[in-house]
Amino acid sequence: MESVWQRLRSDGYGMLGFYIIAVFALAALLVWSGLLGQSWAVVSGGRWESISSTHWFGTNLLGQDILQRTLFSSATAFEVGLSVTILSTLLGTVLGALAGWFRSSWLDELILWVKGVLDSIPFYLFAAAIAFALQGNRWAMHLAMVITFWTTTARIIRGEVIRLKQREFVEAARAIGLPPRTIIFRHVLPNTSHIVLVQATIVFVAAIKTEVILSFLGLGIQNGVSWGLMLAESSQEVLAGHFGNFAAASIALFLLLVGFNLLADSLQDAMDKRRSVS
Repeated sequence: MESVWQRLRSDGYGMLGFYIIAVFALAALLVWSGLLGQSWAVVSGGRWESISSTHWFGTNLLGQDILQRTLFSSATAFEVGLSVTILSTLLGTVLGALAGWFRSSWLDELILWVKGVLDSIPFYLFAAAIAFALQGNRWAMHLAMVITFWTTTARIIRGEVIRLKQREFVEAARAIGLPPRTIIFRHVLPNTSHIVLVQATIVFVAAIKTEVILSFLGLGIQNGVSWGLMLAESSQEVLAGHFGNFAAASIALFLLLVGFNLLADSLQDAMDKRRSVS
């Protein structure tokens, strides 16, 4: 039986998405290591300088190098995406598994009630409200997204756990007297990894897009730079006929989101084929 990686490698679009993400991830790693993007706040040229050998993407209103800011923003995107994805996916997976295993119990009802309340509130309004309430805290935006993103993962995992609960291997685990905690975390949840992985890529995309929107509104990144802040700066520059900030941030954001969307689709197809074969 072919592995998921082998199936993914045979998918041209999936590999294209993988390579796009790898390029941005490498840029983020180089920024975190201090080798790239460290001069994003330095005024290294004149106002709105055009593309040149010194400034490959030109400069902004303050004379800061747009390429340096674009590279540093890649690290910002991955920092937000990774932290939000890991926390919200973990929270959603655990709560979804508990709700599915203890279906129709008070715990299931409580989790579904909390999920229903959060889902009934307009997403961006709720995220913006939390970010605004915790303004000044560098983790405010992250917390807002974690609180709002876990619900979809929980709903999907709950349904899968309810299905898996009827499988023979679960009945066998019950028969030999394993406690529910062991069955859930050692036997049931590993069989949801294909769903969790695909959902994580979707959450990563959502986190990046939300960060851009909140930063554009002034509720996101405070002590740094991101593509959202670059787009906010460009709103005045475009009126003056300068498109460097807008083009760099928009193209970088577009490419990274396309990469994740291509990879997520291919992962889902590869894992579905593996399950159908098995």
